[in-house]
Amino acid sequence: MNVLNLNRCVGLALLSVGLWAIPSQVFGQPINEDLKIFTDDGLANDNIGAAVAIADGLIVMGATGNDEHGSNSGAVYVFDAVTGVQLMKLFADDAAISDNLGGSVSIDNGIIIAGATGVDDLGSRSGAAYLFDASTGEQLFKLIPNDGAANDKFGSAVAISNGIVAIAAVTDDDNGSNSGSAYLFDASTGVQLFKLLPDDGIAADAFGSSIAISGGVVAVGSSLDDTTGAGQSGSVFLFDAITGNQYAKLIPGNGGSGDEFGDSVSIAGGIVAVGAPAHDGDGIGANSGSAYLFSAASGFQLFELTPIDGEIADLLGRSISIHNGIVAVGAIGDDDLGSGSGSAYLFNANDGTPISKLQASDGLGSDVFGQSVGVHNGIVVVGAKQGDGNVINSGAAYIFGIQQAGCLADLSGDMILNFFDISAFLSAFASNDPVADFTNDGIYDFFDVSAFLSAFSAGCP
Repeated sequence: MNVLNLNRCVGLALLSVGLWAIPSQVFGQPINEDLKIFTDDGLANDNIGAAVAIADGLIVMGATGNDEHGSNSGAVYVFDAVTGVQLMKLFADDAAISDNLGGSVSIDNGIIIAGATGVDDLGSRSGAAYLFDASTGEQLFKLIPNDGAANDKFGSAVAISNGIVAIAAVTDDDNGSNSGSAYLFDASTGVQLFKLLPDDGIAADAFGSSIAISGGVVAVGSSLDDTTGAGQSGSVFLFDAITGNQYAKLIPGNGGSGDEFGDSVSIAGGIVAVGAPAHDGDGIGANSGSAYLFSAASGFQLFELTPIDGEIADLLGRSISIHNGIVAVGAIGDDDLGSGSGSAYLFNANDGTPISKLQASDGLGSDVFGQSVGVHNGIVVVGAKQGDGNVINSGAAYIFGIQQAGCLADLSGDMILNFFDISAFLSAFASNDPVADFTNDGIYDFFDVSAFLSAFSAGCP
């Protein structure tokens, strides 16, 4: 069948069944993983999955409790994001006891960064961060701030984008004890570019609770900031990555005491996603948690994200990730599978509606599933740092496909079915791309077209 005839066939079929309308979304039953990933050498309390990141077809997982170079020296594992195969295990060249390497991780454009808050080069727990080549595992740089000091915990949160590395030091004392700070470095040279401090920082703000960078914008969470007049309500500051200047401060419209807004943050596509795990959701209860979306350009609040089955102490928002119209949010206190078993939720970034709830097929109490989340190009990874990998409580992570989560025809990965998905199918079909083989028989024919149309008609959950 040539492309012209295929276009005609698809067009007539769509018109005949009225599929041009975007299907409505209905929240369904929890989705289980496609793959569970864990290490061959894990030990109890390795905390594998304490932090996760996904990009470039790779999944990076931190294991702060790994003891190979001394108790809690830490390690970083790299997996293939599609097959789940372990590719590398990374250590710092100077790994030592209590370094806690892997408490935060990020990956972009072939470079992996991992924080190690326990490094004591500039005093006890002054902290450091390490850059690795994602293809070879070679350590590229060890990053330490020019003015680092004991107990700064530099590396408490890390992010990398477009050649710029952002690193938080959540207990730096520049604006008072434990006020916090953040730094920008050049990923190609390791040179420090800027130190970031909020305009109104004070003691105990925990500026640097979280950090993200994308599109020339740096977002830094300050989860214990008291801006709303209530203790530990939290805030997020936006900086220009080129100049280092602060240009906005984000505060939710319904923020309250103890919300810890800014405990997690992520940026993509001009949208800042922020978690507030201790927010008392309306009609839900204490510490149910919420997440929020803001415009990165204006700082305007777009949506509040809440699940329809939220409960007291779910702690939704302990982790968050956004990419290509999908927001993944961890809820480590969810107890569907036992106390502290945890879950994660997917939301549509375009309208704030819930898509799916994610759970581990073998989830148990105290797994802390949702401690970390990452989403990229239609794949979601969720860390469970106390889950059972090769041994009990070693930690693990779980891979979910956006399409597997109930939207098979969503080839653009934005959880909206429209002409762009049809166009993507036509292109894939014409080039014999496996994504268009909807019958999984290795043959590209009308049966694949029919299967695609059926999936399109079924809509997104």
